[in-house]
Amino acid sequence: MKKETILLVDDEQEIVKLLDIYFTNEGYRLLKAYNGAEALEWLQKEDVDLIILDVMMPQMDGIAACMKIREERRMPIIMLSAKNTDMDKIYGLSIGADDYVGKPFNPLELIARVKSQLRRYHLFNKEAPPKADEGVLAFEDLVVDTVKHEVRVDGRLVKLTPREFAILELLARHQGKVLSMEQIYNSVWNEPFLDGGNTVMVHVRKIREKIEIDPKRPRYVQTVWGVGYKLDTPTS
Repeated sequence: MKKETILLVDDEQEIVKLLDIYFTNEGYRLLKAYNGAEALEWLQKEDVDLIILDVMMPQMDGIAACMKIREERRMPIIMLSAKNTDMDKIYGLSIGADDYVGKPFNPLELIARVKSQLRRYHLFNKEAPPKADEGVLAFEDLVVDTVKHEVRVDGRLVKLTPREFAILELLARHQGKVLSMEQIYNSVWNEPFLDGGNTVMVHVRKIREKIEIDPKRPRYVQTVWGVGYKLDTPTS
């Protein structure tokens, strides 16, 4: 069986050495980079299953690297940072990260998060032959292809992060049904809701910015105040 490949990007060499031991013992193949520019170079020549990305680094920091990676790639990204405020976490998630881990951290917890992200990524990207057109969910000029993992608006390919795609797919599969933020969070993040409301709202806002003509007056992803969100065919 091919080893899953993790790209670790952090300028703190002690952390890199420590995680190298842990991930190697867990059976992963670990690639190491010390800034965002080196990470992008690795991605040009290696197939990477997951990226662990530090925020504060020289040359190209984690924020810039994450945004650049998300222009073309969908693999899970876990951000590491000593900045642990809610706003820091929300910002990290809003620019394309799938998880956010504060420093200092327990390596075993990080490994658990890596395994969880990889399970979800492989689940959503698993190839399976569709029956008829069940893999294509169409709403006027919005098309969600769950087999190719693509979203198109009026024929234009829209690049969504894995979380964003998972939310849109969930809403599309329940067309017209209102899903609460707790239902969305539990399904997409696969963990207890707790204070996940802000996280869901940030991701929905990013989806709207990408698929709606006017994000402030959404046609597709509609808010039902006090309840949650639904995706439905536009009425006008």
